[in-house]
Amino acid sequence: MKGKRGISSLAVKGTQGKPLKVSHPSHGTVPGLVLVLGQGDVGQLGLGEDVMERKRASLVTLPEKTVQVEAGGMHTVCLSQSGEVYTFGCNDEGALGRDTSEEGSEMVPGKVELEKRIVQVSAGDSHTAALSENGVVYIWGSFRDNNGVIGLLEAWAKCTAPKKLHTAEPILSIKSGNDHLVLLTLGGNLYTLGCGEQGQLGRVPERFSNRGGRGGLGRLLVPQPVRIKSGRKVKFQDIFCGAYFTFGITKDNRVFCFGLSNYHQLGTQVTTSVFMPQVTTAFKNSTATWTGFSGGQHHALCLDSNGQVYSLGRAEYGRLGLGEGGDEKSEPTAVPELTDAETVACGASVSFAVTRNGRVFAWGMGTNLQLGTGEEEDEWRPVEMTSKQLENRTVLSVSSGGQHTVLLVKDR
Repeated sequence: MKGKRGISSLAVKGTQGKPLKVSHPSHGTVPGLVLVLGQGDVGQLGLGEDVMERKRASLVTLPEKTVQVEAGGMHTVCLSQSGEVYTFGCNDEGALGRDTSEEGSEMVPGKVELEKRIVQVSAGDSHTAALSENGVVYIWGSFRDNNGVIGLLEAWAKCTAPKKLHTAEPILSIKSGNDHLVLLTLGGNLYTLGCGEQGQLGRVPERFSNRGGRGGLGRLLVPQPVRIKSGRKVKFQDIFCGAYFTFGITKDNRVFCFGLSNYHQLGTQVTTSVFMPQVTTAFKNSTATWTGFSGGQHHALCLDSNGQVYSLGRAEYGRLGLGEGGDEKSEPTAVPELTDAETVACGASVSFAVTRNGRVFAWGMGTNLQLGTGEEEDEWRPVEMTSKQLENRTVLSVSSGGQHTVLLVKDR
């Protein structure tokens, strides 16, 4: 999540015969440099064949400045200032969208050939998506479920190069979970595709969630709208994903959620999955509006318009940032140290917040060196990330994958 959200900030051009150009607050616009840290044994750090890990943030060499960077499960996606996409990391399922037959080519940034200028990217465990300036989505890689590959646009088939995703409306914003993709349309509707086992698609009943039931995988892999059962039309202004769950903020600032909630990460009182969108009482906030969400494997972070960070879900390894020994939380609980945040982000078992003055704080599991402390100890409270590469620089955003973390920074 980047920047403040608001209904008035949504924009679409294309009147009076001019080409349609989509714009949304989630699109990165400030150019910067890419820093990486954590484990990189399959090239997800982009630092070459000889670099398997980094304890502190290190600079990635790219052809031009970057406006967005996303960490997938074991790959990284960078969107350049001119709208080009560069990828590096694991390409077993085609998540890099480019030829990596040359030895070591997956370990350094390489350009993805796309026919349109890209304004936003997203990355999951084994898939990548890109949104063009005219509202068209391109996708490559593969979705998986608990039994293995299910395909991407066709059953059982991975895509090793970008393919156009056919949608009924132009798309404003895209977000990826581990194995699902959520699309926010020009009309304020939600479309989803991918794995639906945990309810993360918000449109597939539990009885059909295992590979689409009798309807087959087409039920999952073809983008379809999420229907909201309500007496009035529901229109959305923003979307966010966790590994296996989805959040949507409506234009009247209600929060709908669906997907895995086995540790109450959706704010539910029970620990069953939510297969159809619901508004939980946990996200009723009378003092501020919700401006951002991010989800890990079993926890979530929330950000309100005052800059206060909240956490909920599983507490192990310190991922909630609430101190050692705490229990899981079924409703958003304020992280006391973080009252002036601009963005939040989660990895599987790690958490991050970027403050309004460009400092980045990390907490959670330290095993993969994703926290930037230089050590493998878990952090139960937020700690500021430091390194030589962060000196005299402002952090714009952070994204974290299965074993690595990426930062977008600019010089002060």
